[in-house]
Amino acid sequence: MEGRMRAQVVSAPNRMELKQIPIPQIKEDEVLVKIKYCGICGSDWSIFTGKYVPERLPLVTGHEMFGTVAEVGGDAKGISVGDRVAIDITLPCGTCYFCRRGDGLLCETFEQIGIHTKEMPGGFAEYVKAPWRNIYKVPDAVDDDQAAFIEPLTTAIQAAKKMQADLARSVVIIGAGLGILHGVVAKLRGAAPVIVIGGNEARLKMAKEMCADYVINYRETPDVVGEVRKLTSGIGADYVIEAVGTPKTYEQAFAMVRRGGKVESFGITAEDDKIAISPFQFVLNEKKISGSCAGIGNDWGDAITLLEYGRIDPTPMISMIVPLEELESAMRELQESKDLVKVLVSPEISERVWL
Repeated sequence: MEGRMRAQVVSAPNRMELKQIPIPQIKEDEVLVKIKYCGICGSDWSIFTGKYVPERLPLVTGHEMFGTVAEVGGDAKGISVGDRVAIDITLPCGTCYFCRRGDGLLCETFEQIGIHTKEMPGGFAEYVKAPWRNIYKVPDAVDDDQAAFIEPLTTAIQAAKKMQADLARSVVIIGAGLGILHGVVAKLRGAAPVIVIGGNEARLKMAKEMCADYVINYRETPDVVGEVRKLTSGIGADYVIEAVGTPKTYEQAFAMVRRGGKVESFGITAEDDKIAISPFQFVLNEKKISGSCAGIGNDWGDAITLLEYGRIDPTPMISMIVPLEELESAMRELQESKDLVKVLVSPEISERVWL
């Protein structure tokens, strides 16, 4: 498809420009997708402010994508123009040591569409291209609003797989943004109690409605570690998911997890951030840690299945849908507002829609 499209380009830290750029030209093994929705993620803010991958700028960001197929390459199979689709954003090389072992997220040249790629602009644009093998068709039972959550849900699914929480174990999630989805998945897997920590009352209220047995507002309860211990009979949490990405919250995670418990690290810090942890915690207290940065492969199929059969309905999290032109202002509002939970961006609308 020839022509130009609107796209929001992060040209430098804290500088975003709405531009007309060429519509991506697909290769024979690629598919062009017309974007319906792209959700705003915390990592989009990190890229915009220069905290994450500043060396990749200028860049079209946005990776929580859903849309319809606009063009299909000659080598693509099982995909037709008009199909409703989600996109696996991960692009492992397939041949390095880690890929050969089945660890594509550890690929030596790992990239993600909308986070690292220049040749494949991200979802804050009218069109996106991707390898056809990364395309997942969305069944009619999953509506458009639900489909906008497929990518973030894959990250929660992958983290749950890495964490391997046992049935009826306590799970604390630090962070009430994407952390709400971590809590929903934890509850679905039989965690008890589920505790969500955050500082935004609207998000904590949503967490309580969707997944949490307890919520803790750190603005009102400064000693969140002590509160977690109180809620877990003085033992500490079996599992803690850090979904914020600051040294302070990581230190809190290790302090509140019980002896023999496990911290699942998910929140992205700045590359040069450091935390202070005593090796004693890993030796005599036998605390454990694993990392999880994204969904990959059939995490997309799993997310779609959970949505299709109604096991998860994330749509109550949507606060508003904004036009592509209002992306920067919406990102800033998300950082400052006490009422916003999830914001979707759509190139197809001209005015905000409040939900």
